[in-house]
Amino acid sequence: MSAQLDLTHLTLAYDTPQGLRTVVDDITLSLDSGHIGCLLGASGCGKTTILRAIAGFEPVRSGDISLDGQVLSSAYVHRPPETRRVGMMFQDYALFPHLTVAENVGFGLRKLTRDARRARVGTLLDMVGLGASATHYPHELSGGQQQRVALARALAPEPDLLLLDEPFSNLDVDTRERLAFEVRDILKATGHTAILVTHNQAEAFAIADRIGVMQNGHVVQWDTPYNLHHHPVDAFVAQFVRREHLAEQRAQALQRGRVVAPGE
Repeated sequence: MSAQLDLTHLTLAYDTPQGLRTVVDDITLSLDSGHIGCLLGASGCGKTTILRAIAGFEPVRSGDISLDGQVLSSAYVHRPPETRRVGMMFQDYALFPHLTVAENVGFGLRKLTRDARRARVGTLLDMVGLGASATHYPHELSGGQQQRVALARALAPEPDLLLLDEPFSNLDVDTRERLAFEVRDILKATGHTAILVTHNQAEAFAIADRIGVMQNGHVVQWDTPYNLHHHPVDAFVAQFVRREHLAEQRAQALQRGRVVAPGE
């Protein structure tokens, strides 16, 4: 299986009145075609900046971003976002409130004929379980349903890569975990390559084939979920994975009316 997304010695930085501020420092990773990757870390670690750079919204200071062997961004190359064949699903879904579900999904398909657009929208809505909601408006849907509409809209133009920015953060705990599995099933069924960012380990482990644990602008370990749990590269990864796992246990325990002791 060949790598579809490559980040090579990627550095992202901003000029500030105090001087150059490096947000992401010398990151190298690859994501295979049809795989789902995740950048996992606390707020401010640089994960969303990487996602925005892949989309073409942030400049690259050094290194490069390549998709299917073609450089999208480097210190000397910057392909406009609209030419990258990269789809993005935003944290707040960004659905158009005045458009129906079907119109939202078909918004980026205006180059298709009316019949082709209708067929594509219908296929996508059936795939995300919302075929009966085509004429509804976003405010008539639950948060989970809105999330599925946003996913269908992002997939509609058949992007080579799908980016998901904290896609489940606006949902309650039970819905968030269930939808993470559902989104994984949809992406696997369609064969799409995707990368998401999250601070929630449960989401990352539910959906991703490869996870990058981030700290202060560095990817400390880019690996499978199994290896992160069983073969962490250093104490930070080991403690991060265990801490997040215990936090998830405690949250579930509180819902069941008991507290989990640290040794459980």
